[in-house]
Amino acid sequence: MAADLTYEGCNFFRQRLVLATLSGKSVKIKNIRAVEDDPGLKDFEASFIRLLDKVTNGSRIEINETGTMLFYKPGLLTGGTIDHDCNPQRSIGYYLEAVVLLAPFCKKPIRLTLKGITNDRHDPTVDIIKTVTLPLVKKFVVDDEGLDLKIVKRGAPPEGGGEVVFSCPVRRNLRPLQFTDPGKIKRIRGLAYAMRVSPAICNRVVDAVRGVLNQFVSDIYIYTDHCKGGQSGKSPGFGISLVAESTTGAMLSVQTSSTPVGEGQAVVPEDLGKQAAEMLLEEIYKGGCVDSRHQSVVLLYMILGQRDVSKILTGPLTPFIIQFLRHLKEFFGVMFKIQAQQSDDDNSVAGGKSKILLSCVGAGYTNINKTMV
Repeated sequence: MAADLTYEGCNFFRQRLVLATLSGKSVKIKNIRAVEDDPGLKDFEASFIRLLDKVTNGSRIEINETGTMLFYKPGLLTGGTIDHDCNPQRSIGYYLEAVVLLAPFCKKPIRLTLKGITNDRHDPTVDIIKTVTLPLVKKFVVDDEGLDLKIVKRGAPPEGGGEVVFSCPVRRNLRPLQFTDPGKIKRIRGLAYAMRVSPAICNRVVDAVRGVLNQFVSDIYIYTDHCKGGQSGKSPGFGISLVAESTTGAMLSVQTSSTPVGEGQAVVPEDLGKQAAEMLLEEIYKGGCVDSRHQSVVLLYMILGQRDVSKILTGPLTPFIIQFLRHLKEFFGVMFKIQAQQSDDDNSVAGGKSKILLSCVGAGYTNINKTMV
């Protein structure tokens, strides 16, 4: 019987539940916002637990009366056809980011319909998941047929109204990854979207982005998506996602969006476009083969891969990833070898001079759910 792991506080909440589900280890999380005026689990966290319960079969979930203590004993990942209404406090990306990590290890191919906010400035937008996260997953999956994300409707905060359909095949094993050459940035792609606002706003955002990035790269193409009628959700909003692609297939992404109605000062499209371009330049400067948002996806799949060496070159590790590495050791007993890579050659890899090379031997994780009747 796997031993329970005990944690305190609400930080790294999804991270702990996802790793518990994959490893089969039970977790107890105590003192969740115990000293705050509104203690216990938030509504969006409870919604995430309900989604996790739908994806699995036989999970045991216990929450005390105040919501400050959670016990989770994972069941088997079943997958199948699932519908879920996401809590409007967080976007669809908050839920989908976690499900993507679990989906290949379900018993049945998953077809998940999520409804709520599709694009905000906090969680990964559905566009980033479609254009960057899923291609990263494909690097580990031998046969990626059936891995797709369809955006049915967009929805901006606070009311949402968006809808996406995520489908993923099941696989028994993941292959190792050797990705240590970030290459040079050769093109930039993006998508500017607008919901329930003037279609001219998309063009204003794109022009502002080009005003900054055209100085560095000539191959820039930014799509525009002006949603109308039932496809535009329930609230007005606009934003943009940008992806820089390198000569070796590395993809570095950023996103930003307008301020939700009734929250803070309104954002001018030109300012938002300039901000997005500067964010992308900063992400490129950090360098590496994956951006800071996707480091966790790659590191987890490296751990779950076959008993072979996997390597990835990244930019600086975020505090989230540092804790993630600690959790990987606790749940799977695997440690990474971490080496700082210094470069004095201005013509070598793009970005800053300091890179991190992470390598590990996979745990040989096998999808036992796939073999069960």
